[in-house]
Amino acid sequence: MSPKTFQLNLLNLRPWLTLLAVIWLLASLGLGWLVKSLLIIFGLLLLAPAIAFVGFRWWLQRNLVADQCPVCRYEFTGLNNSQLQCPNCGEQLLVQNRHFQRFTPEGTIDVTAVEVPKQSLEDY
Repeated sequence: MSPKTFQLNLLNLRPWLTLLAVIWLLASLGLGWLVKSLLIIFGLLLLAPAIAFVGFRWWLQRNLVADQCPVCRYEFTGLNNSQLQCPNCGEQLLVQNRHFQRFTPEGTIDVTAVEVPKQSLEDY
């Protein structure tokens, strides 16, 4: 093993040796609590994205609603307890109780049209 190769190996180990020396120094001074705190914070930073991902999926399962537009029967998704517009017919909809409902302002009367057959006066 040449001295040059040995020197390159020490250069690769230098950051790790420095970290180990700092941890040993803090522990010998009675600051082990600081090292433990830093390790706990580092662990939480590693776990936080996984916990956030699982939490977001849980929230999305509870709040994502797939239903049909009551006007044109086009099926699409929306968030529960929100107001949205049908992408097919443009009707304003309100998502409540996991179903789409027409959004009508206060005092609006919703009427359903009924087809009346054509009759002439001669039929009477």
